[in-house]
Amino acid sequence: MRLDQLAVDQRIIAAVTRVDSVGHAPEPFPILSLADFLSEVVAPTSLPTARFSSVPELFGVPALDLQRLSGLSRTDVQLLLSAAAATCRPHPAVSAVNYGGLASNLRLSVGCPVLDQLLRGGLPVGGVTELSGESAAGKTQLALQLCLSVQLPVQYRGLGSGSDQQGRGPTGVKQEVSVLLFPVGAVYVCTEGSFPVTRLYQLISEQPRLRTDVPESVVTSLRFSDQIYVEHAADLDSLQACLSRRVPLLLARGLVRLVVLDSVAALFRSQFQADDWLERNRQILRLGAKLQQLTSDFNSVVLVINQVTDVFDSSNRTGPVMPQVVPALGLSWSNQVLIRLMMRRLQRSVHRGHQRSAVRQLVVEFAPHLSRGGQEAAVWREGVRGLVTVSHGQDET
Repeated sequence: MRLDQLAVDQRIIAAVTRVDSVGHAPEPFPILSLADFLSEVVAPTSLPTARFSSVPELFGVPALDLQRLSGLSRTDVQLLLSAAAATCRPHPAVSAVNYGGLASNLRLSVGCPVLDQLLRGGLPVGGVTELSGESAAGKTQLALQLCLSVQLPVQYRGLGSGSDQQGRGPTGVKQEVSVLLFPVGAVYVCTEGSFPVTRLYQLISEQPRLRTDVPESVVTSLRFSDQIYVEHAADLDSLQACLSRRVPLLLARGLVRLVVLDSVAALFRSQFQADDWLERNRQILRLGAKLQQLTSDFNSVVLVINQVTDVFDSSNRTGPVMPQVVPALGLSWSNQVLIRLMMRRLQRSVHRGHQRSAVRQLVVEFAPHLSRGGQEAAVWREGVRGLVTVSHGQDET
């Protein structure tokens, strides 16, 4: 991009743009060697008053040198550099508070008030959330529960658009029954195994029992299974094609507001060996960028399920070396997520009537708006529910 195309005062452009005596367009600025550049900086008297013709050339000179070379004030130089930086950004700058939709109060409930309390209302819209854990820890159970929760209206902590609690629709017209006018759903991308359709239908049938905070008329009016789109990806190429074509189409049409990837580690573990770390990291960064683009461009929630790996700490030489369970894919993948949650399966169980469940613990590993902590939970027929302590044990809520 040429300097004369910047949205800045032409007086500033004229001060840094070289024009010959005939009035022709600026000549391409010659690429100087490091020695030539240093010699010109050290001897400013040999420098021309104006020497730049394109935007990239501005970023190779410190602001103080640019101020001295052009004769502009410090304020003018800052305006020039700000305008140049804005042209090089495909998207506007986002502050740390606004990143991941944290400045917004819009959250997706996990379907349980106890677990929502741990997450301060649920998963934030506009960020990538990772849920890791060992096999049978309850990761898929929670993901399916979110696929149903997202379809509820916003007033019930979902992301759907429907009538309010007083029975009025978006136009203000009174309605006898509170129904969802613009249903939204979820897209579930499977990379290993088959989609747990049997468990999904069981959760759907038990929704009135799980979501007692939602009027039964709202729950029964929803056709939950019709709003869940299932995709299968057997390798990274098919996964990228899915996330680049089919998923954006569903998001752009407003059919889905939740994207679930189950799981992210499976394809990387099957396609790359230990000595392929460079290409592996490149593909991880590429996938992370695509997921962040989906959640940012379409104001949606992205949930990525991850496997875990054992790490042995050799520094402890006073006793047996015990492995530590950490999310898979290492630091390259950790930098791609906004929130990291872990589901752990504990070595005890809890009873409720004729049902028995192993105790789980949902742990916040890191999040910019949450403190580290955990909440025990259990997987019942109707879904995942948090456990609260009573006088002599645990009771589900």
